[in-house]
Amino acid sequence: MARSGLYKSEVQKARDALRAQGKHPSVDAVRVALGNTGSKTTIHRYLKELEEEEGQGLGAKVAVSEALQDLIGRLAARLHEEAEAVVTEAQQRFATQLQERNEALEQARQEAIALSNQLQRTETALHEERTAHASAQQSLAERVTEIAQLSERIAGLTARVAEHEAHAKSLEEKHAHAREALEHYRTSVKEQREQEQRRHEHQVQELQVALRQANEALTAKNHELLQLNRDNGQWLERHGRLERELVDARRGIEAQQKELDALRLTATEHQALQGRWAEDAQALENVRAELTSARAEAIKERERREQAEADALRAGVRMETLEQLLAQLKPDQAVADTTPGRKERGRG
Repeated sequence: MARSGLYKSEVQKARDALRAQGKHPSVDAVRVALGNTGSKTTIHRYLKELEEEEGQGLGAKVAVSEALQDLIGRLAARLHEEAEAVVTEAQQRFATQLQERNEALEQARQEAIALSNQLQRTETALHEERTAHASAQQSLAERVTEIAQLSERIAGLTARVAEHEAHAKSLEEKHAHAREALEHYRTSVKEQREQEQRRHEHQVQELQVALRQANEALTAKNHELLQLNRDNGQWLERHGRLERELVDARRGIEAQQKELDALRLTATEHQALQGRWAEDAQALENVRAELTSARAEAIKERERREQAEADALRAGVRMETLEQLLAQLKPDQAVADTTPGRKERGRG
């Protein structure tokens, strides 16, 4: 790093020390003697001023021609301007490219953030959908259990209805048998009356006793038939109630079937959401791949920037080398200009 505040006296001391050692006091040699500090341009300027001062003090040296000095100055200025132009152009081009890359990287970062937010929202929706699906599955299991219970209940009710129907059928058969017995009894009584009418009067008393007994038996049968009719009415009423319960159970089964269909539709929508989630995950992977590519491009751009800086550094080194060559050329030309003067003084 060049030190600021370099003095001409320091440059003069370093130059005199090099001359005392028998070395040529070039710009690089003086800079090394100063501890690798100071600008080469400043050192070159101080050396030039010291040479001019020494030339004016001794009066033995002839100054370099103004035309050559002007040519060297213009050449150095032009080389310096060209180097500065090359470095400035490279820096501007690099700055433009770096800005473009930074903008592209920022855009890719924004897109990655947006896709990350979208993925987060999708994952949240998927989590909610999974929770709803679990709840729906639990509800479905409960409904299936209720349907199984209702089916068992319907089976029991159907068995009871069958039993009631069998019992009612048995009662009807008993009632028919009672009617047949009554009809048979009436027929028998009628035959007995005809026989008794054809018999003698001494059998009338026996006929009356038998008739009374038959009336008592008929009354008992009528009471039994009345009770059977009452039991049959009760069984019919219970059968109607069971029929209504069976209708209600069938309605409940139909409602459960509708809920089951709705749950199946929910499962289908859940599968569709899983498909969309897979598509979003694939899109995120693509964006990540694009972000990786953008990072690779940024690394390449950084390498190109380092290459441009290296080129600028080489241009600066080249300019310093040209300045050194010019610095070395000026003393040689000064010696060449002073040599004819010495010869002329020898001749005089």
